[in-house]
Amino acid sequence: MLLETLLPLGKVDPGLRAPEVPLDLATIGRDARLLEEIGYEGLVVEETKDDPYVLMALAAQATERLKIGTSVAMAFPRSPTVTAMSAWTLAKLSRGRFTLGLGSQVKAHIERRYGLAWSPPGPWMREYVQAVRAVWNHWQTGAPLEVQGPHYNINLMVPLFNPGPIEHPDIPVHVAAVNSVMCRIAGEVADGLRVHPVCTPSYIEEVMLPAVRAGAAKAGRAMSKFQVCMKPLVATAATEAELVPKVRDVRARISFYASTPQYRAAFTHHGLGDLADELKLLSRAQRWEEMPQKISDEVLHTYVTVGTYDQIAEKLTRRYGKAVTHCEFSIPVKDQADKERLRALAKAIQAN
Repeated sequence: MLLETLLPLGKVDPGLRAPEVPLDLATIGRDARLLEEIGYEGLVVEETKDDPYVLMALAAQATERLKIGTSVAMAFPRSPTVTAMSAWTLAKLSRGRFTLGLGSQVKAHIERRYGLAWSPPGPWMREYVQAVRAVWNHWQTGAPLEVQGPHYNINLMVPLFNPGPIEHPDIPVHVAAVNSVMCRIAGEVADGLRVHPVCTPSYIEEVMLPAVRAGAAKAGRAMSKFQVCMKPLVATAATEAELVPKVRDVRARISFYASTPQYRAAFTHHGLGDLADELKLLSRAQRWEEMPQKISDEVLHTYVTVGTYDQIAEKLTRRYGKAVTHCEFSIPVKDQADKERLRALAKAIQAN
């Protein structure tokens, strides 16, 4: 199975940790053009410190061929109609290069960061994606707009707020998931699955994909074009010495993920439920410095691809080549040598 490459924007290696500072908005267009020149298929960003739709507009404006997308934009804090408009605008601007990736977010953030009432995310996401598609269909074809469900009643679209049809209306929708329920929803209503970095190849193949297929079968949908996209946990550097702090950082990241109840299934799958419970207690006590020590080398290599730049492409393709269709990977580019190294890595991954 072809392992294609998509590159998250920015000069922080996304395989190590989430960026701790906002991206430099002034360089996004330049970085996107660099990826296009190198030969990457696309660029995706997640919603952390900047609005991902704004970032993708900047990237779309600066490029001609590079595919763009939200790896995860928050769904529920935005009305389906608002999300539909953002995606429609980006589809127009990029001339059909945009993919809408949506995430549900966990209960604490829904209630305490966004101020919303919590609801089971699986049924909510199904209704949300269907509502977004209904708005798109109304704009493109003029079909009646009638969305009625537990969360949304949408039936008004006056001419002033109707952007009308566009040249590339078939915007792919991807849904982020860890657990099997959301995977089934993705199979029912989405065009792709956004796999969390904590999901191992065996978890993807044995738990997630069967659930996706069950959802697709329930909805009578074909899986031939369904995409499985992932930003794996990676520790990589130019030399073994430079790799040491990268491994230390990613060990801490695994301990944080394992402490999160919503990700427990990915650890239970490997017999690590007790470890997840222990780390959850440590995190609640805010004993953060103790958590990475609980991640043994065996656990580390279960979840992380570790290697120097001359090893990492082969290791990634061997590890994920049968489990995913698209792999998101990058290294920092500081000079021409780094640029050529990244070009070679991209070609190596795409060739498998």
